[in-house]
Amino acid sequence: MSIIKIVSVLIVTFLLSLLFAPYVLRELRRRHAAQHILEIGPKWHETKAGTPTMGGIIFIIPVTLVVLCFGIVNMIRGDHRLTLGLIFALLCGAIGWIDDSVKIFKARNKGLTVRQKTITLMLIIALYLGAMYLLDYISDVVYVPFINVPLPLGLFYFLVMLPASFFFVNSVNLTDGLDGLVTCVTLPYLIAFSVIAVLTNTALLSNEGMAIFTAALLGGLLAFLVYNFYPAKVFMGDTGSLFLGGCIVALAFSYNAPLLLLLGGIVYFVEGLSVVLQVIYFKLTHGKRLFRMAPIHHHFEMTGKSEVQIVIGMTLLSLLGAILTVAAVLFYLDGVFQL
Repeated sequence: MSIIKIVSVLIVTFLLSLLFAPYVLRELRRRHAAQHILEIGPKWHETKAGTPTMGGIIFIIPVTLVVLCFGIVNMIRGDHRLTLGLIFALLCGAIGWIDDSVKIFKARNKGLTVRQKTITLMLIIALYLGAMYLLDYISDVVYVPFINVPLPLGLFYFLVMLPASFFFVNSVNLTDGLDGLVTCVTLPYLIAFSVIAVLTNTALLSNEGMAIFTAALLGGLLAFLVYNFYPAKVFMGDTGSLFLGGCIVALAFSYNAPLLLLLGGIVYFVEGLSVVLQVIYFKLTHGKRLFRMAPIHHHFEMTGKSEVQIVIGMTLLSLLGAILTVAAVLFYLDGVFQL
């Protein structure tokens, strides 16, 4: 695996996204693709109203083009993990694009209904996992990080992994609530899987395609962060966050290690869990709230923390998760990652 090639992918994607961004911003403004703020949200977020959204296009298109250009040889040679991962992420992003379009152009602030989103996402996830299983990229045996105890789930594998994948894709979407938050916490996750791609690359299992994927994503997100960090000039919208959700899930399954989502994706897990706990507690107590507001980043806002403080804190937590993710791979039994 050529490190020069991987670095080139990152730089090319970064520059393309950076050059593409002004054009996207002009088009979004021209089409009045502006963010609407929900009335139930923090009142101080009302100042964000009118900021262009659907900005995920800024990195999605360059990432896709670069992956296709640099990874086409890997795809032709049979690296279906890269092909399936990219298609899966793009389909998730397409659902986000439809959702954003409904919110903006149909004047329905909540976008697609919960049922519409759930059914389409679950179908896409099921097709992705099914294809990965049929091609022997994943098995029904799950290894617990560090402990390395094999858990043969059999038919229960899909009953567990389907809702778990749905949870994480949506949790990435939920994390996108503050300027630069989901962008910053995703960077350590991608760095971790870039390191994993290098560490686990062998003659039997080439991970160059996956390294290209993560490098392209890193370049695209770094460019997007230039416009998305506080105060944000553009939001990625569901278009970008659901695409990223598809990417983080695909990366874990590409190494047949879905439990790494709990380590590298610790911030997504906490964000998603806070919403689940809030809903359950609200129903059990007939109207009381466990957090001042969910997802949990809004709870921290309401306790007086600034957006920048929250983003820095959660990025550090994500960085810790990324370190643990790489460490977990190093502790895995021989053969799991072809070490």
